[in-house]
Amino acid sequence: MPFPPHFAERLTSRHVKRLSRRAKYILADLDSGETLVMHLGMSGRFSVHAMGRELRLGNYVYEPAKAGRDKHDHVIIRTDAPAEIVFNDHRRFGLMLLVDTALLETHPLFEALGPEPLSTGFTAKSLEDSLRGRRTPVKSALLDQHTVAGLGNIYVCEALFYAGISPKRVASSVRAERARALVRAIRSVLRAAIKAGGSSLRDYAQANGALGEFQHRFAVYDREGKPCPRSNCKGKIKRIVQGGRSTFFCPGCQS
Repeated sequence: MPFPPHFAERLTSRHVKRLSRRAKYILADLDSGETLVMHLGMSGRFSVHAMGRELRLGNYVYEPAKAGRDKHDHVIIRTDAPAEIVFNDHRRFGLMLLVDTALLETHPLFEALGPEPLSTGFTAKSLEDSLRGRRTPVKSALLDQHTVAGLGNIYVCEALFYAGISPKRVASSVRAERARALVRAIRSVLRAAIKAGGSSLRDYAQANGALGEFQHRFAVYDREGKPCPRSNCKGKIKRIVQGGRSTFFCPGCQS
């Protein structure tokens, strides 16, 4: 998607009042009354570099960028930290928009999104209501951002395992205790992944260049053929394809 008209001019000399996230979008509220909406796409990432000598921001220390630019560095934002924020996107699926902050919730990207999984609005009842009458597999339903916002393939696989629910189960049948267990599992997996800095499988890295650590704690994802990690289960992890995405689960203890 092309940049908005006069994109650079509308960002120049602006102050960021608030940083937040909605689903898989990063939001920067500006003092101009607009919000910079950013999506990493499939392979996009932000990195932060000192301008000049080493720079400490919060708990992190940033080094100056190496000489020369990567051909996939598509956006460079210079701040008064002084630091450079570089957006690199090999596949060019990323997105940047400027949206009137007051109209953000009614923007087509956001108006139909489900609740945030770590918010008080995401409950067993809200999940049941969203899944009621849906004949699609629960794995596919959870990846639908209208059901719950921001869940990705890895974390849905992991949450379904911890909840003991088969990814092939019909979504509408996830009710009562299953719904409660699934909400608990989703929250637990996400909190653990955030604490571990995310999952680095291919090209993901944090803004300071460090890799995530959660991939070392996967229970089922990318573990096809390996024994189930539950001590009382003799099953082996199986891989299937759902909606064009790999699904990993244990047929022995997920029903």
